Amino acid sequence: MIKKLLKYRELLLAVVIVLMVFGVGARSPEFIGVGNLLEMFNDTSILIILALGQMMVLLTKGIDLSMAANLALTGMIVALINFHHPDVPVWALVVLATLLGLVMGAINGLLVWKIGIPPIVVTLGTMSIYRGIIFLLSNGGWINAHQMSPDFLSLPRATFIGLPLLGWCAIAALVLVAYFLRYSRTGRALYTAGGNATAAYYTGINAGKMQFVSFCLSGALAGFCGYLWISRFAVAYVDVANGFELQIVAACVIGGISTMGGIGSVVGCLLGALFLGVINNALPVIEVSPFWQMAISGGVIVIAVILNERANKRKGRLILRHAAPVHSAHTESGARS
Repeated sequence: MIKKLLKYRELLLAVVIVLMVFGVGARSPEFIGVGNLLEMFNDTSILIILALGQMMVLLTKGIDLSMAANLALTGMIVALINFHHPDVPVWALVVLATLLGLVMGAINGLLVWKIGIPPIVVTLGTMSIYRGIIFLLSNGGWINAHQMSPDFLSLPRATFIGLPLLGWCAIAALVLVAYFLRYSRTGRALYTAGGNATAAYYTGINAGKMQFVSFCLSGALAGFCGYLWISRFAVAYVDVANGFELQIVAACVIGGISTMGGIGSVVGCLLGALFLGVINNALPVIEVSPFWQMAISGGVIVIAVILNERANKRKGRLILRHAAPVHSAHTESGARS
């Protein structure tokens, strides 16, 4: 039974999301209104983009716990530039935020690839460093909405076909990452590097280099989201998105991306983020305590991890089961000779 559920995991997750939406809608009909559903997707857009970056790192057996700090630092930098130089075009600030995020991701990748420090250690360290830099740049102060230019604040709110630009950014990221992973040589190499190190070696794929590439991509997406977050919430300070890295990892795990590398899809990543988005929006509607919200989210994450591990162990046992007869056959032929 569990094997069948794991086989159709993404479909099952989609069904659960739909049931949750209509279940809450039965109690609060406005929850399933088109406007509210679009707003819920818009609220989840930043999580979707960040989860896509985290997924590419997880595919290579890495993890990036510095994404939220990266977001906060790039967001603070562009907010400060906008405050002191409001004449700088917004598109230039978006490009700058993305490039700064790319540089911070590259730092993580180089430390993992060239020095061999475990990804979790590297990103925990850089997470603290980036937060410290924010404090130094801002002197612990805040940049508020009235200190930001109207253009800086309005871009993500611009609406196209009923959906704000922020939501379209998430859709564009989904399409681009899906195309990259499916059709580009580098994208396919990310799966091979994390899923089968032996195959990667014999096909000339440098697993360390692929980890470096994945960290660069996750950093660039985090930097891009730095502008989106600050402009959407109209405030920049040291603790922006503090703890959000856990939500990012949770979205990936719930969506079926394996922490052991090589397994995961863009669809699963999207569904994992939407699942958390629905929970975060639905539980307050049905008047669930914030403490229970945390407990429910944590319980779902634990269940998702257990299911992922069961899937990985099952595959491992199949390999051994097929390998045993081959070994014994060689042994028998050696004995005859």
